Amino acid sequence: MSPQSITSKQRAHLRSLAHHLKPVVQIGAAGVNETNLAGVREAFNTRELLKVKVLESAPEKARTTADQIVAAMEEVHVVQTIGRTVVLYRPFPDEPEIKLPR
Repeated sequence: MSPQSITSKQRAHLRSLAHHLKPVVQIGAAGVNETNLAGVREAFNTRELLKVKVLESAPEKARTTADQIVAAMEEVHVVQTIGRTVVLYRPFPDEPEIKLPR
C-alpha cells in the first residue's frame, strides 16, 4: 500500500460513491492470480473505484483476497469489504477524477 493512506472520512466518501457500482471482476476457485490481477489493472485504466466479487468457490475470504490484490498492485486502497464484495480505490496518477475530502 502507498505510504499515504486514506482517512476514515475519505473512506466514507468513497463508500457512498461505490454504493451503486456493480462488480467488474470476479475472483473464483483459482484465487488471486495473474489473470485476475490483469482484469483489475484493466478496470483501473478506466475508473478509479471498482468492486470485486469474491465467489463462494474462492480459496480465501474477501478481506484476504483484497489484501492480496493490494499487495500485488501499487497505490491501491481497500475501501471496504462487505460479505464477498470488495471495494478498491486507485486514483488516476495524473488527474484524479474523484475529489477526496480533506
